[in-house]
Amino acid sequence: MSHYSTVTIIGLGLIGSSLARIIKSAGLAERLILTDKNPDVLAKARTLGLGDHIEQDASRAVEQADLVVMAVPVGAMAAVTAQIASALKDGAVITDTGSTKVSVINDMAPHVPPHAVFIPSHPIAGTEYSGPEAGFESLFKDRYWIVTPNDAPAADVDRLMGFLRGTGAIVESMDSAYHDKVLAITSHLPHLIAYTIVGTAFDLEQDLQNDVIRFSASGFRDFTRIASSDPIMWRDVFMKNSDAVLEMLQRFNEDLSYLQRAIRWQEADKLEELFTRTRDIRKRIKDAGQLDS
Repeated sequence: MSHYSTVTIIGLGLIGSSLARIIKSAGLAERLILTDKNPDVLAKARTLGLGDHIEQDASRAVEQADLVVMAVPVGAMAAVTAQIASALKDGAVITDTGSTKVSVINDMAPHVPPHAVFIPSHPIAGTEYSGPEAGFESLFKDRYWIVTPNDAPAADVDRLMGFLRGTGAIVESMDSAYHDKVLAITSHLPHLIAYTIVGTAFDLEQDLQNDVIRFSASGFRDFTRIASSDPIMWRDVFMKNSDAVLEMLQRFNEDLSYLQRAIRWQEADKLEELFTRTRDIRKRIKDAGQLDS
């Protein structure tokens, strides 16, 4: 396990505030500085005692940081990086928590000064809740945290990966483009489907809509949980990972058309074969320790 003398977290939503909690409890930094553009969020962070120092100005917040963690929506990465670039000290490492990697690299890298080290990363962890009060210390425990080294020095990558393991995460390295394809199918497309299904229910005539809500089954309730996730964050994800999402959406539409034909022509064997295969996927996810229950 590695640690840094001073860590600054920019953005105090679910991810940033959870990271702050585990950094303090596990002693991963000697000094923890927190900043967010929203004064109300900073006030909550101060009340919750999440950091050693709360700073309104992001540039001042990073001046002494050995590690800067960008826990802001992917659509804000470029602007925030440009804002803090001149304040980064020599040798500072800057990482992010965005769920797209190619776009984040393209947005952030041009603004990172030569004397700093940029190592993109992504914790595959979260809930539908947001804000500093939503964070919790065990969010990353036994969840994967992907690092995409982006040609950073090996010593800096190893140190960051050791630090991230201190959060309880399972840390792995991955190519950025491959990461975006994997997350498009495992995270981004499921959210898009959930938003669509819940949106369809909302657009039904009033009586039917009321009964959908009243008699909602567990499957629909699961979709509503996903569809209640932060709309700004997910808007940015779909805009920034559009190529990979559209590729997977095309595959999904083709498979959906296959099922539509099977239902229309009463081809029960095709339905059963697919449903049997998908049960095996669920078992493999459980065996990998990636189910909460």
